[in-house]
Amino acid sequence: MNAQQLILKQRAELLAVLCGGGSDEPLESVLDLLLAQEVLVWEDYLRVRVAEKPLCANIRQLLDLVYDKGEDACSYFLAAIEQELAEEQKAGLCFGNGCVMVGKDRPATATSTLLADRPMLVRRLRDNIDGALNILLTTGCFSIKDCDSVQLPVYTPSQQVRRLLDQVKFKGETAAQTLLQYLEQPEPTSPISAEKENTPSADCLVYQKKLRSSVASQSLFLSTYGGTGRFSLDDIYTDGHLEVMNSSGETTTLGLEDVVGPMGTLNEDADTVLVSGEAGSGKSTLVQRLHLLWAREALLLNTFLLFPFSCRKLNAEHRELSLKELLFLHCCWPDRNQDEVFQFILDHPHLVLFTFDGLDEFKLGFTDEERHCCPTKQVPIPVLLFNLLQGTLMKGVMKVVTSRPHAVGPSLKRYLRKEVLLKGFSPGGIDCFVKKHYSDPAMATRVIESVQGNTALLGLCHIPVFCWIVIKCYQELLAGQDGIPQTITDVYLLVLQHFFQRKSSQPQSGLGKAWLAEHLDTVLKLGELALEGLQTSCYVFSGYELQRNSITEQDVGIGFLIYCSDISVNDCKRYEFLHITLQCFFAALYVILNRNNDRSAISRLFQPRNRQVSGLSQSCLGQCMDHSVEESHEAETANLQITAQFVSGLLSQRHNNLFLECCPAVVRERNVKQVVKSLSKRMQRHFKSIPRPVEGEKKSMHAMPSFVWLIKCIYELQDNSIAQDAMAKLDVEHLKLTYCNIGPVECTALAYVLKNLRKPVGLQLDNNSVGDVGVEQLLPCLPMCHSLYLRNNNISDEGIRKLLEKGIECENFQKIALFNNKLTDTCTQYFSCLLKSKQNFLALRLGNNNITSVGAELLAEGLSYNQSLQFLGLWGNKVGDRGAEVLADALTNSKTLIWLSLVDNGVGSAGACALAKFIRQNKSLEELWLNKNSICKEGVDCLIEALKMNTSVKKVWLRGNNLSPQEEEQLSQQECRLTF
Repeated sequence: MNAQQLILKQRAELLAVLCGGGSDEPLESVLDLLLAQEVLVWEDYLRVRVAEKPLCANIRQLLDLVYDKGEDACSYFLAAIEQELAEEQKAGLCFGNGCVMVGKDRPATATSTLLADRPMLVRRLRDNIDGALNILLTTGCFSIKDCDSVQLPVYTPSQQVRRLLDQVKFKGETAAQTLLQYLEQPEPTSPISAEKENTPSADCLVYQKKLRSSVASQSLFLSTYGGTGRFSLDDIYTDGHLEVMNSSGETTTLGLEDVVGPMGTLNEDADTVLVSGEAGSGKSTLVQRLHLLWAREALLLNTFLLFPFSCRKLNAEHRELSLKELLFLHCCWPDRNQDEVFQFILDHPHLVLFTFDGLDEFKLGFTDEERHCCPTKQVPIPVLLFNLLQGTLMKGVMKVVTSRPHAVGPSLKRYLRKEVLLKGFSPGGIDCFVKKHYSDPAMATRVIESVQGNTALLGLCHIPVFCWIVIKCYQELLAGQDGIPQTITDVYLLVLQHFFQRKSSQPQSGLGKAWLAEHLDTVLKLGELALEGLQTSCYVFSGYELQRNSITEQDVGIGFLIYCSDISVNDCKRYEFLHITLQCFFAALYVILNRNNDRSAISRLFQPRNRQVSGLSQSCLGQCMDHSVEESHEAETANLQITAQFVSGLLSQRHNNLFLECCPAVVRERNVKQVVKSLSKRMQRHFKSIPRPVEGEKKSMHAMPSFVWLIKCIYELQDNSIAQDAMAKLDVEHLKLTYCNIGPVECTALAYVLKNLRKPVGLQLDNNSVGDVGVEQLLPCLPMCHSLYLRNNNISDEGIRKLLEKGIECENFQKIALFNNKLTDTCTQYFSCLLKSKQNFLALRLGNNNITSVGAELLAEGLSYNQSLQFLGLWGNKVGDRGAEVLADALTNSKTLIWLSLVDNGVGSAGACALAKFIRQNKSLEELWLNKNSICKEGVDCLIEALKMNTSVKKVWLRGNNLSPQEEEQLSQQECRLTF
């Protein structure tokens, strides 16, 4: 098979290895060799390295390019792959007869030499880039700005060298000669003392190799079903959506490599990075991926040693330990020279990374009251952990901590360098995740179609753990005996059925209608263990605890509990539930199925935290609790809230037949009444806290995350009359749910309940994770929204298309704000249609998106027909002069517009003159915002002349334009309504 055929046949595999888990390095290394061998010319290189495109898109471009160049180019490409990639990455790939990378004739010019020697130059300059930049700066070849652009902290050392070489080539022959002459100088015979200090000893290098091997072996697989199934992390890992928020509240999307990078840093003096996400969002898998890529030297290249910890497993450590013992006993034991290795760690904290997965599962909440800074003194694990996180101990070591959002309080947030938000899968991520689980494309397509065909299920699959459950239970899903799952409870009942089906004596024949009753004994035993664990913040169980609950090996073998091999010693085996949400689900089953339960057990789940703890201590399992539970952080509350949510779902009328033989109807009816009563009380507590409106302002309610939880409980019940009763007493004009971690799952529940509002409200969902899927879930409640605020929610044109198709039909819908989303010119055609159709629409705010003059022209078409719009905000787009001209022309005859913002849109004097014409004729406008543009004095002169003929305009904002201080002073004296 020739090289072209090999590339065609192995295209998917080549794409996977070059992606390298999100790192650019494999692709960059191959490109260096292809440039050196003249397989690619410089223009080819620029086509492949497009920064705005995803890594996979650039790799596909390279594969197409090489294939089109013919057999020789394909041979060189395969040879480059074989030369650059590690052995484990090349496994399974075929490289044909091979092609030796040969030396070419020496180039005639210095710039050509940079390309011919590029691989060698990258290796040589990687540790000496400062010297090269210094010589280029002192000779005048580079400016300070050039140096800064090369040494951006976001680049790895290798990437910095490549940017340097690219810049030198662009500067021309003189710069290239200067760099090559510098490199021809003999290297210093003795390294500086700082380099000596940073050089690890042979024993440290041996320890690093052992630690990499240990971390790799722990990270290579994901275990499920009690160890009976294992998946390669490489095969199934799918990137989640990562965001970081700056001090202004704006978010930026991150890649995996940016988690410990400088992007999004808020506190330069802190060392702890928090990765937060809801239960099941993929936090542990993300950290595992980081570990694996470090072990393979594919990521975190500046980290010499990485020490991974599980907070769940640290709970099981009752001894007092020193930092040295913590590192070597819990991670990797040095075979020799322990003291030397530990001293290297102490001396080089900037080369070390600690990860702590699941801080929300640590028994004690964070406190900074007890200070500890001695690395050799033995102290309790909580003291050791908390002092590491706040930097009192081992200042300078980078720490990555994962947790659920509300389990991290203000006391810990003071010590955070930044917080990275993990927001689950995008719709494309769901498809990718499903396809990775099936070798049969037809089956993958069937599952994807089933998911996409049901918006509620699609919303659930946004959370990775729910998506995983749906994939594992595809047979039950496609059979559809009980309908497509609508709620989280439906999904977990599906997994319950699936596990019992797997272990039944006749798995092919399926389970009978009474399958839950047949396995009731196992469910109750596991449920009691689960609830007891939640009440004591216990997530790892000993063999004795299983025995005490009469849990047999057969029960364990079903797969709900898995064996913890890494913290089980000798005869003391340890077990944990497959996922924390599964533990909550079994606890909920126990609450509604155990006939010996205290009648108040359900109502306690819905009590506020300060009353809940004291109540639980009096329960039938209260004697198992420790007083330290009262000091525990918000994770316990979060787990009990998940349990309450499951209790609500299990008591839904939709599941009455399933529980018919497990629970007497009278008991079940009593339980339902308790849940409804508890939800009603908590809702009333929220409503009573609504302050009276200030005179002249609308009555509004700023809901807390617990309000969203109550809404989700109501949705799980799937009883419309309960939703109606809940909303009957909500008397507000504005409902604010900002920063509440609202994703598609929450949107589904909100829409189900809010559609029962008695009068329309303004719904504010700024700074959440709604996305396109969440927008679709919100559509049922859109008729009851007069305003919709969705700033900073990762919404694209497709989400807007669906939203506005519905919005046109909604008489009450009058305002929308979509600042800082992912909108392009495409969305403006939908808004244009809305403006033409709705002559009562009042406000359209599309700031900080990607709308150009093309979008402005489409929008202008709708504006020219509309006679109701009062507010139009396009701040932070790219409409330019042309966009300003068409908008001004379209708005000239508007009798309603009072506020227009074109801040930071690249508008120059031509655009200002067009707006001046608009001002001259329009009599309704009151404020015009033109800050941060490129308007010169002549443009402002036009505005001044127009203002002389218009008395309705109160302010024109012109800060940050192309005007000198003297011009601003002169112009402001001419017209007092101008603000500079």
